[in-house]
Amino acid sequence: MDKLKYRMVIQWSDEDNCFLVALPDFPGQDWRTHGATYEEAVFKGKEALESLIESYLADEETLPKPLVVIGG
Repeated sequence: MDKLKYRMVIQWSDEDNCFLVALPDFPGQDWRTHGATYEEAVFKGKEALESLIESYLADEETLPKPLVVIGG
């Protein structure tokens, strides 16, 4: 999917004993999904992001503007 220019934050949680995934460019979205391994969290995070984008488009909602780093 060409629109995957959104940030994905992956952080270990001792309390949950897994990696939590957040999509901070989407307002009101705290922890969105999780994975037992970092790789699983990345996979599930991409799935969640694709699903969220599809939902926005289906509801004809404007997608939030992603924070893009310029330069580097």
